Amino acid sequence: MRCVILTASIGAGHDLPAEILRDELFERRPGAEVELVDCLELAGGLIERAINSASFESELANWLYDVQVRLLHDVAVTRRAAGRLGELLAGRPVLRALAERRADVVVSTYPGSTEVLGRLRRSGRLRIPAVAVITDLAALTFWAHPGIDLHLVTQAEATPAVRAIAGPRAEVVHVRGLNDPRFADPPSREAARRALELPPDGPVIVVSGGGWAVGDLGGAAEEALATPGAFVVVLCGSRDDVRSALEARFAGSPRVRVLGFTDRMPDVLAGADVLIHSTAGLTVMEALVTGCAVISYGWGRGHIRANNAAFAQHGMAQVAHDRSELRAALRTAVAAGGVPDPGFRALPTAAQVVVERFAPQA
Repeated sequence: MRCVILTASIGAGHDLPAEILRDELFERRPGAEVELVDCLELAGGLIERAINSASFESELANWLYDVQVRLLHDVAVTRRAAGRLGELLAGRPVLRALAERRADVVVSTYPGSTEVLGRLRRSGRLRIPAVAVITDLAALTFWAHPGIDLHLVTQAEATPAVRAIAGPRAEVVHVRGLNDPRFADPPSREAARRALELPPDGPVIVVSGGGWAVGDLGGAAEEALATPGAFVVVLCGSRDDVRSALEARFAGSPRVRVLGFTDRMPDVLAGADVLIHSTAGLTVMEALVTGCAVISYGWGRGHIRANNAAFAQHGMAQVAHDRSELRAALRTAVAAGGVPDPGFRALPTAAQVVVERFAPQA
């Protein structure tokens, strides 16, 4: 089996699912050839510079991102033009990369490459099956496409939105296996707290801004710290500057721990009562699996606005638009508690589905 996984090195939201899928494919199919390819590097030039130069560190940058997302998702002319431009600039490099690797199947964990693959597949230029991995809940315009053979979703609630884009007959499968495998059998709250040396009693509240550490992490941490008896863990992803600033801000508080990137998320979320998160994605699903309540707060820009609306619609998370609403949401979340999701473990993994559907039979 020869599989190419197209990803994009933007935070960890696309690379991590790609890496975990690759590793399990190797386990399930010894001798398989599985390669991760950064689609932005393939596209190069204008696309790579535009995506990698994105910034969220000022109000102007956030406003520009809002405008960009609205143009891409809400305006039909701009949306079609962007899709066509992506095909023109990246179509040939993608086809060449797949041909060089003699791929049997291609999987995309990034919406930009999914759009390109869907267009190539629908036009007949791509002759191998294409699979889309979808880790968001809403704003899925470029996550799904009528030309894609199979859509794998990490949240079942995304299925109607995928079929609205890809067509009512689109094949959509709810899977796990795109995040840390330990989430299928997470530790108990007590064991997780012992492993991380967290207080055994009282609320533990985790604050996260995703891989890029965006949003009002400091304000969220202050509100969490004001919760009686709470211990607060702040996750800063890959942003060392944000971590340093928050460490200085809370240097006098023994009830705050500031961390950078961590590979211990099953422990972190299993030991927590509440997650305050600003960027949606896999971390929200992981929290719900472990029985950790979720509050979306701190950024609410672009595609996150659509995800927030979906969270509220499906009752998956509370949405706080300001610190006053966050304060009230924290009271509700801490009082309510949560229960782990026993059904998560029973889901098929993404690698299992890909092998069963597309691996050559002996």
